[in-house]
Amino acid sequence: MIHTVLFDLDGTIIDTNELIIQSFLHTFDGITPEPVTREHIIPNMGRSLVDQMKFFSGKDEVEDLILKYRTFNIEKHDQLVTEFQGVRETLGKLHAAGIKMGIVTSKVRITSEMGLKLCGLYDFFDTIVTVQDVEKPKPDPEGIRKALKELGSEAEGAAMVGDSHYDIEAAHNAGLPSIAVAWSLKGLDYLNQYNPTYIINDIRELLPIVGVEEM
Repeated sequence: MIHTVLFDLDGTIIDTNELIIQSFLHTFDGITPEPVTREHIIPNMGRSLVDQMKFFSGKDEVEDLILKYRTFNIEKHDQLVTEFQGVRETLGKLHAAGIKMGIVTSKVRITSEMGLKLCGLYDFFDTIVTVQDVEKPKPDPEGIRKALKELGSEAEGAAMVGDSHYDIEAAHNAGLPSIAVAWSLKGLDYLNQYNPTYIINDIRELLPIVGVEEM
């Protein structure tokens, strides 16, 4: 029986994909010798922003790039972010059934909370663990363990839902089953490489896995 479900945020329960892509395109426009394209960005989504900035720029000091990214990201946030279909309904059913829920994300708190509030999802979660709350981001299990501690939950009976190998590996590293979402921009072939415990094609498929009956 699953009593606790942890969720990644971007690309899992809220659709920030276009916002992220546009933020990177804006940040690196005219900065790199070769253009950074959507095809470069998508495989790296899920990594911490610092790591991505260093990867794309080849620089060790990337504070200026992070500031440029976040300024654009916040300015365009409400125009480009939506919830994925069925998420609010499904989280409502999990919440009503007494399932504990938390967020474990590689983004910062301000934009994490902005997205959850914009999509009407904020009140479903009793903990939000951001990249600012850990020393080691996913795939390290630190964030998952912190979320479980804050929820008063054990790893046994918990699960992690996400759209990237960072989520799948973090779950496995923490001893949790992983639930990968097939609407990941990275695609099913990518997800299957990392052997998730489950793959769901629709967020509502989470309900029977957790043991919550459709109402």
